[in-house]
Amino acid sequence: MGEIEDAIERAEREHFTQDPPKTLKGQIGYLIRQLGTAKAVAAEIGVTADSVNRYRRGARKHARPDVAAKIDDAVRQRWQPGVRRRRRKQAAATGITVETRARFGYTAPVGTSDDGRFRRLTVHLPPAYAQRLFTARDAGADDRELRGIVADGLKDVYFQDGGHRALGLSEVQLTDIDYLDLEY
Repeated sequence: MGEIEDAIERAEREHFTQDPPKTLKGQIGYLIRQLGTAKAVAAEIGVTADSVNRYRRGARKHARPDVAAKIDDAVRQRWQPGVRRRRRKQAAATGITVETRARFGYTAPVGTSDDGRFRRLTVHLPPAYAQRLFTARDAGADDRELRGIVADGLKDVYFQDGGHRALGLSEVQLTDIDYLDLEY
C-alpha cells in the first residue's frame, strides 16, 4: 500500500464503533466467517489450512509475529464494512480534510519559481475530490494515481483558491511525503 491508501485506511479505522477481535482464536474465527473456509484464510495469511484449524480450535495460542501481523491486518481490512460505507458516503457529500507535510512542485509560467519545496498544509477538499479518490481506490488505482487526485484537489483549493489566483498553474506534483492524514 502507498501513503494515500494507508491514510484512507487509518481514517476509516478511527470510526469503528467496536474493536475488532483481539485473540488469535477470535480473529481466525472472524476471518473464516468472512472468507468461508480455512483454506481461503490460509491463502490470505500465508500458512497452511491445518495451521488455521489449529488456531481456530485453540491448539495454538500464538502465531509467529509475522503471521500475527498478517492476521491482524486481514481482520482490520474487513472489519465493520457498513461503518466504512457510511463514512465514505458522508465524505462524498461533505468532502475530506487533508493534512500533510510533503514536497510540492508545480508547472507554472516562465519567470516564476517552480522549484519543489516542503510545505505543511491542512486543506479541506470538496466532495468531488473525495468521490474521485474513493472511486479510484475501489478500481485498484496505484499510489501515483491517488497522489494525482489529492494534488489536483490541493491545486484547486490551496494554490489557485478556487480560480482566484495562480491561474497559470497547470500541474501540481505531490512528492516526498513526510506524513499524510485524511479526516472525513
